[in-house]
Amino acid sequence: MADSAPKSNNSLGGEDEARFRLAIEAAPTGMLMVDQEGKIVLVNAQVEKLFGYAREALIGQPVEILVPSETRGRHPDFRAGFYRDLRTRPMGAGRDLFGRRRDGSEVPIEIGLNPLHTEAGIFVLSSIVDITERKRIESALQEKTEELERSNRDLEQFAYVASHDLREPLRMVATYVTLLEREYGDKLDGDAQKYIRFAVDGAARMARLVSDLLAYARVGSSTKQFELVDCNSVLREVLANVRASAEECRAEISVTELPTVRGDHSQLGQLFQNLLQNALKFRREVPPRIRIWAEPGDGQWIFRIDDNGIGVEARFFERIFELFQRLHGQDRYPGTGMGLALCKRIIERHGGRIWLTSEFGVGSTFSFCVPRVAEAGAAA
Repeated sequence: MADSAPKSNNSLGGEDEARFRLAIEAAPTGMLMVDQEGKIVLVNAQVEKLFGYAREALIGQPVEILVPSETRGRHPDFRAGFYRDLRTRPMGAGRDLFGRRRDGSEVPIEIGLNPLHTEAGIFVLSSIVDITERKRIESALQEKTEELERSNRDLEQFAYVASHDLREPLRMVATYVTLLEREYGDKLDGDAQKYIRFAVDGAARMARLVSDLLAYARVGSSTKQFELVDCNSVLREVLANVRASAEECRAEISVTELPTVRGDHSQLGQLFQNLLQNALKFRREVPPRIRIWAEPGDGQWIFRIDDNGIGVEARFFERIFELFQRLHGQDRYPGTGMGLALCKRIIERHGGRIWLTSEFGVGSTFSFCVPRVAEAGAAA
């Protein structure tokens, strides 16, 4: 190889030096060595391929020949800084690095710097990797991520506007159909009365669906800043809201002391309320028994809501958190199929996740986790 690399190393003899040179030449990445003056003393075939120079044209040249013009003037200072703190490390950590090819084009690169102490002085062996393909993939991924975020924002806005604007015409339909039934019901035959009841019921279900869709869209579009939230206070409000339903089915609800978390008070209230209503609705013939508690996890709080209800088959554990998913008919368990999807969306906004364990015919435990916060003091 036509170069002027150091003839010997503190621990290298002639054969070892030859092996070193062979290893450099066989390396799958570009390998380039410079002396203390910044002159190139050794390159391998990958450097030739990457920069478009024959090695004879590089040996003896200042390494700045491979540095883009806009950073070339500062490069000697970078080299001096490296010599003041000699250690193996990546070059330009936190910066995008580029190399200049013979034709003047630039290529994104990654460089590792390795000092070598030899009898002839200190040399720096650099490993150089062409990261063009990685940058292309990162750029494409970033573009797709931004496109997905835009699409999600557009969908949230559409859902919000559509559901908001649908509420008034639906209210009007329900009102006038109800008036029609009240004023003219006794003048209509059985079939007509049945059709009116269908219309009233359909309008009411559609109104509930639109209301749930609006709540779902609001979770993603909320800009409210998180604050410290006492979950005991949240649950007291929720229990007051569901008191009538709980008393009607003689439910027994037990709660242990809950922690303080960082989040959105109203959304956490919606979360607890949906899960409690779910436990009250999907009950067996016996009175519901519901337990609510929280336990510390790895940097998080894990909340549990356990019931003795009808349970869910394992094959439906994931499906029930999707939009509009229902496992039962409207005649037995009315609803829109959005309650658990809303819970999942709320928890994901709070940086956690929600999951279900259940035994069909025995009961279910809904669990969700949120990050712990040191600011919450002893409760966190």
